[in-house]
Amino acid sequence: PPQPPSNKRKNVWTRFLFSIPMIGGFILILWLGPLYVALLVISLQVKSFHELMVIGHSKYSSLELPWYRVLNWYFLGVANYFFFGESLTSYFRNVFVGEDYLNKLANYHRFISYWLYLGGFIAFVLSLQKKKYMVQFTLFGWTHIVLLCCVVQSHLIIQNCFEGLYWLLYPASMVICNDIMAYFFGFFFGKTPLIKLSPKKTWEGFIGGFFATMVFGVIVSKTMYQFKHLICPVEFDGSSLVISNCDPGYVFNQQTFNLPVGIQGALSLFGISWTSVSLRPIHFHGAVMAMFASLIAPFGGFFASGFKRAFKLKDFGDLIPGHGGVIDRMDCQFLMGTFVFVYYFSFIKSVSVNSVLQIIYGMSTESQVELFKTLGDHLSSRGLPLP
Repeated sequence: PPQPPSNKRKNVWTRFLFSIPMIGGFILILWLGPLYVALLVISLQVKSFHELMVIGHSKYSSLELPWYRVLNWYFLGVANYFFFGESLTSYFRNVFVGEDYLNKLANYHRFISYWLYLGGFIAFVLSLQKKKYMVQFTLFGWTHIVLLCCVVQSHLIIQNCFEGLYWLLYPASMVICNDIMAYFFGFFFGKTPLIKLSPKKTWEGFIGGFFATMVFGVIVSKTMYQFKHLICPVEFDGSSLVISNCDPGYVFNQQTFNLPVGIQGALSLFGISWTSVSLRPIHFHGAVMAMFASLIAPFGGFFASGFKRAFKLKDFGDLIPGHGGVIDRMDCQFLMGTFVFVYYFSFIKSVSVNSVLQIIYGMSTESQVELFKTLGDHLSSRGLPLP
């Protein structure tokens, strides 16, 4: 049944009041640096995992399944060890070169991860009990789906963070803006239901959120790229992860692009004789991310709404008054973070000297010497002087 107007207003104020400290805390963590951002993402991942596993466990809690909770947390630890180990070895391989045991961990990281997983797999097989097989295998699959949703996507978000806090903050702010504006447009103007999975969502809120997010995206993008703290990738300074002192790359600098002949002809019909345009590529990429945040990312929320209806839940938890659990806030963010990772590494990321060096650092001394000679011969053949 619909809520009385007084309850709806109370929920709006509760939601608003608890949003302020969440946004303030997020800004503080961004100011502290990438290490704290990574720890925040991992904390949200663990809490999200817990909320989803509680749902599965509560349905079959009366069966007293052996090792169920222990194995869940074990698989979570192994998954994090594998994915974040992959990130550390690819970004900071030079750190391991001087430490023999760290270098061995990096070289055999995947082999160690595989055997750690096999240990959990064997433990699960040994825990199987007669008359509980179906439930145990169902929950085993449930655990792996939750790991896919939480660990993999949080790993991709941290990868975005390593490339520069901009690639975390900008898309996250687009999702937050769309969520807030869609909520308020729907609250004040909503009349037409949008989707049955989420009865409170309306077309008015969806469309209003889209236009508000696009405008907000233009304003925010022009502001964020001016701060090196946000656009520079991370590096290891010997003791911690810090923001590197980089020069803004191609995507953040003004560029001139020649217009296709067809577009020039169309503009000439209106008396416009443009042959080229000058802009920062980040404005275009920002518009793409804002569009995804307002048109596609909400389907993460619709998916979560359908999930809650399937299990007859109001919220995934009660950690945040007025908002619910962590999953209730992160459903769209996980989807957005994955998109940004795929988009960035498909259309923006280019091979850098640092990324090549990380590979070279992992090579043997003989291979490094051979590479040096081969590269020297290549430069000499092109008539380029060696440094």
